[in-house]
Amino acid sequence: MSPKHGPLVAVGSALCPQDVAALQYRAPRLAVDCLMQALPGPPNAALILDVACGTGLVAAELQARGFLQLHGVDGSPAMLEQARARGLYQHLSLCTLGQEPLPSSEGTFDAVLMVGALSDGQVPCSAIPELLRVTKPGGLVCLTTRTNPSNLRYKEALEATLDRLEQAGAWERVVAWPVDQWELATSELELVPGTSNSDGFISGIIYLYRKQKAAQVEGGRPSPQSPAGL
Repeated sequence: MSPKHGPLVAVGSALCPQDVAALQYRAPRLAVDCLMQALPGPPNAALILDVACGTGLVAAELQARGFLQLHGVDGSPAMLEQARARGLYQHLSLCTLGQEPLPSSEGTFDAVLMVGALSDGQVPCSAIPELLRVTKPGGLVCLTTRTNPSNLRYKEALEATLDRLEQAGAWERVVAWPVDQWELATSELELVPGTSNSDGFISGIIYLYRKQKAAQVEGGRPSPQSPAGL
């Protein structure tokens, strides 16, 4: 189970805090932890875009760490209403990602995050360049996806897209951080073979990229690793 539902749109997280606790859904916290490790300046000075923001799970984690300038976009008016009610964002916009461009100028944000919306039947891989477009040169893009069996085909297509952008010199990978305990599985079919019933978690991965200032990538890509101190 993904915390997002619907067709190929930026539908956002429909989970409430009680659902997050029940599923032990860790992606928003871990993604923000990963971003914090690479952020070059103070959080309160960074302009952040939360794509497929849903009800504001990522924004709550960002605000708790001192981020004050938060913009959100989502493809669901109902999710945006819930996010607006929480008062976490300075600006919210309706956008069907994959079908229309993000409502921001090129090079606007210090960091762009998309947490929990990259999987089959949700946001298409073809939307990734739009995230890069609105990121400032030298800015960060943080993405997550599940790595359990039902999402492996999508993950393969996603990584092909990420690699093409890197080979084109658009960005460089900072880290790819595999996480074993991503969220509790809701079906045995979601579990990796060999996973114990007492564990019951599906896995995921966090990607962090830095938009290039120069025209091409310099040097090789770092090997996948966990951010220091996490």
